[in-house]
Amino acid sequence: MAEKFQGLSQAEAEKRLKENGLNEVPEPKYNFWKEFAGKLWNLSAWILEAALILEFVLGKRIQALFVLAMLLFAAWNGASKKKQSRRVLDSISHKLTPTVAVERDGKWMKLDSKQLVVGDLISLQRGDVVSADVKIVDGKMSFDESSITGESKAIKKNINDEAYAGTTVMEGHGLAVVTATGKDSRSGKTINLINKSAAPGHLQQLLTKIIYYLCLLDGILTLVIIIASFIKGGDFTTFINMLPFLAMMFIASIPVAMPSTFALSNSFEATRLSKEGVLTADLTGIQDAANLNLILLDKTGTITENKTAVASWKNFSTLSDNEVLELASAATDQRNKSIIDTAIDEYVLSKGLSIKNVSEFTPFTSDTGYSMAEADGHNVKLGSFKQLSLIDKTAEDKVKDVDFAAGRSVAVLIDDKLAGVFILKDKVRSDSKKALAELKKRGIRPIMLTGDNQRTAAAVAKEVDLVGNVISIHDFDENTNIEKLAGIADVLPEDKLKMVKFFQEKGYIVGMTGDGVNDSPALKQAEVGIAVSNAADVAKRSSKMVLLEDGLTSIVKILDAGHRVYQRMTTWSLTKLARTAELTMLLTFGYLFFNYIPMALNAMVIYTIMNNMVTMMIGTDRTHITYKPENWDMAKLAKIAFSLAAGWTILGMCFVAYLNLHGWSHGSISTMVYVYLVLSAMLIVLITRTRKYFWQDHPSKLVGTVQICDVLLTFILALCGWAMTQISWQNLLITVIVAIIAAVVIDLFYKPIMEKKDN
Repeated sequence: MAEKFQGLSQAEAEKRLKENGLNEVPEPKYNFWKEFAGKLWNLSAWILEAALILEFVLGKRIQALFVLAMLLFAAWNGASKKKQSRRVLDSISHKLTPTVAVERDGKWMKLDSKQLVVGDLISLQRGDVVSADVKIVDGKMSFDESSITGESKAIKKNINDEAYAGTTVMEGHGLAVVTATGKDSRSGKTINLINKSAAPGHLQQLLTKIIYYLCLLDGILTLVIIIASFIKGGDFTTFINMLPFLAMMFIASIPVAMPSTFALSNSFEATRLSKEGVLTADLTGIQDAANLNLILLDKTGTITENKTAVASWKNFSTLSDNEVLELASAATDQRNKSIIDTAIDEYVLSKGLSIKNVSEFTPFTSDTGYSMAEADGHNVKLGSFKQLSLIDKTAEDKVKDVDFAAGRSVAVLIDDKLAGVFILKDKVRSDSKKALAELKKRGIRPIMLTGDNQRTAAAVAKEVDLVGNVISIHDFDENTNIEKLAGIADVLPEDKLKMVKFFQEKGYIVGMTGDGVNDSPALKQAEVGIAVSNAADVAKRSSKMVLLEDGLTSIVKILDAGHRVYQRMTTWSLTKLARTAELTMLLTFGYLFFNYIPMALNAMVIYTIMNNMVTMMIGTDRTHITYKPENWDMAKLAKIAFSLAAGWTILGMCFVAYLNLHGWSHGSISTMVYVYLVLSAMLIVLITRTRKYFWQDHPSKLVGTVQICDVLLTFILALCGWAMTQISWQNLLITVIVAIIAAVVIDLFYKPIMEKKDN
């Protein structure tokens, strides 16, 4: 029936493309000022805005202007980094544009969906994302129209029904003619497989926990100061005068730069991965890669080459070899060829035979396990021997001499009788053994999944050094010893979602590779869903990462990116917790012991702004790759950070006590404490960013440059007395020496602690 439909000529298609343009709708341009305004309406902004009002009410105009500057900077910086992240994702999104099977000049070809024009004849099958509005002219199909209507139930469509851009073929196959493209389509936009999520899940949780820990500390210390002020004989006026300082303690706790740091780090890695053959469809995939400890790997196309060839075949029918081979070719899909279709067709052609054209063809589905065609008066089925042997009950008796362990088996039934068995072999990729060894070295358990039988799967596992048991999916249950599991055979696509959930329930952070329609739920469920290079459109849309190159090496690159993001965020978290705790404790204990807060309010505001500048740049810092799965253990990070803060606070209090006992004025002490706190903040970054001693490793140029600028500006403000009491060169030098000695002493304790944490 397909022969009565004819597509456009290439010349006519090019003419229409020139007249109507590409099949796409450009997304609305990024509105910087709209995003800027949005950054002024969130929890962090509300705290700053409340502090701003309080400072004005209390008459602290200069401090209020500093808070306003911090508020506007946070909004501007957040909007800028959002723009940068979007630009990065936009720059790689075109590489994920779906391809479509189109007939041009009487020949079927694969084209970028943007090249579609009205009148094109296209082939649709299960898993395809419809890239333009179309009218069905052949076949019956069911579509997921939730992207348009919100209705999750599949909608059945017949000949002459309309299907719309952005919907997905859930069942069936057929032909359709394009009726509208681009902005003229019902959805008004072409499918875009990039998920521009700007609020990564795990890191958003991290942000919430950091705010919790800091506010808890600030709340306790604020209460201590208030109680102490009344005990020391203060009154309500004293309390009112202290409000600006208390407000600034809370302001210092707000992770103003955190969203920007995360966005910068993720965008940085997304750009890097795109140059290494990996597209990021969801930024959470990068950061979750650091936590990955188990990965489910498809054998075909991932561990083995995505090219299968017929190694041998056996004829069991009364027909000649040539007759059986030509009839088998009738059941291969000529519109959307799989690797098996290609292998059999190439084998048939190598024998000097031709591929049969048929009028009645039903593509392979995982439900049936075979494709089917009517040719020369015969019914031909091509597919899984296991499925087809259920039709021909005598098949098992005929194949006793077939070595199924030699490769993948594909059976042919002619008129429901076993006519032949092909043995196809996948060549193991040259990088698979090395890449799998690297995954295991990193503490990740790789488990191979395959639809092949157990013996074939075991042979491949042995070839790539996957040590452990290879079992059938039928033997897989709650009692399976995961620690000794190397592979699972006889796997159907729908089994994969169950396995992902099973391993997640066991406490694993799961990665998953896939390419098919039925892989999509599992890819979406997995923490790190990875669509391989030849994946169906719906599989790519369900994944967080999409490989442009075949093989396992790219997965190692994803792990590296995840660990780099993790290390930067760990540095950020430790730095933020430590320096904020140090500030609040030093000021609180200073008030308790010396009866005044040993830091000027102006200096406190400047300190907060400058620290946010340098910590924001941590997103671009040099890092080291760790060889074990990580986890966001905030309780452990908090303990380490508060230990660091305690060390700096104790040494700082000794310094302040010495200055008070030896006659330094309160103003000079205030400025020297400001310099000490700035230097300690810069040194905490250097200490926490590396597992070496801080003087043995250097940060990235951007981090180092911002740190130097912060320190120089601090020295200038202190020496010139701008916004604080002026101090001499001698006092500045004393403070610098004290800060450096403190850093060395603290790092001598910190490094062994971190080494113990890593082991």
